[in-house]
Amino acid sequence: MKEQQFASDNYAGVCPEAWQAMQEANQGSAMAYGDDEWTELASNGFRTLFGIDCEVFFVFNGTAANSLALASLCQSYHSVICSSTAHIETDECGAPEFFSNGSKLLIAPSHEGKLTPDAIRTLVLSRTDIHFPKPRVVTITQPTETGLVYTADEIKAISDVCKTYHLKLHMDGARFAHACEFLQCDPADITWKVGVDVLCFGGTKNGMAVGEAVLFFDKHLAEDFDYRCKQSGQLASKMRFLSAPWVGMLKNDAWLTNARRANESARYLAEQIKDIPNVELMFPVQANGVFLKAPEKVLDGLRERGWRFYTFIGGGARFMFAWDAQRSQIDTLVQDIKECSTLI
Repeated sequence: MKEQQFASDNYAGVCPEAWQAMQEANQGSAMAYGDDEWTELASNGFRTLFGIDCEVFFVFNGTAANSLALASLCQSYHSVICSSTAHIETDECGAPEFFSNGSKLLIAPSHEGKLTPDAIRTLVLSRTDIHFPKPRVVTITQPTETGLVYTADEIKAISDVCKTYHLKLHMDGARFAHACEFLQCDPADITWKVGVDVLCFGGTKNGMAVGEAVLFFDKHLAEDFDYRCKQSGQLASKMRFLSAPWVGMLKNDAWLTNARRANESARYLAEQIKDIPNVELMFPVQANGVFLKAPEKVLDGLRERGWRFYTFIGGGARFMFAWDAQRSQIDTLVQDIKECSTLI
């Protein structure tokens, strides 16, 4: 059994900052359902971080965050435009359609996972009759499922198309922190300042035990969102235990430090394997994921040595790194890749 696996950044434990904040919140009693001081502190922390008076909600997981956010932007006869590899299309088990009472996902072909203005425009103009679900929302995954990061200019170009056709822009930011680290930018620079209406900011993949934050930069869109959370079983009665870890994460930019460690680990692996025969990178390494293309014999060799990884995108092996990635374990993986590459 390997000391540490890199199949998913969900494998990691809780980072010290989040753990300490939860311990501090676990003192005595506190108001329920979000009326506690920790929830207020976390919400104000996000407003400070983004430099805007946004509405903030805390839910248990990314599926709920994305699905409820999209449902709040749509009627059942509307549609949501997304990339063919968007997380809401490939990994949410129909939850966006379920929580929106049937809003259809319109899938756009995409290069390496990125949605483009032209692809959006094509879908919007493809049908305008009453028999077709009316486009209402565009959603982008930041970073993409292939680990690529949308730049501020790319998001702005998408936002401009959205404004032209009166569409709302949602960002699935399960690894939003990793995108900020790669771009070396302020969170506002790739969200509300370039036209994003709603952001789902991921905590689970960045060092928390559980929990995502949903930020409505257009506060009017948040109307009755708390009721959606309640109806879907996402209103935590002991909300302080969802919000308190965010206080620890936001303090002293632990969220960014965690993302930096993860991204650096991915870049390190990419650098170490670049000259190994029979192995190549499928996509540029920009966030905390590395996708390797290799013959099946090499992948089988890695599996036989106890490594776990997913091959659901293009058949290559995906390795994901979290805040706690150990360099020594990455070196072990590199050595095994080198040895398995000689099996061909």
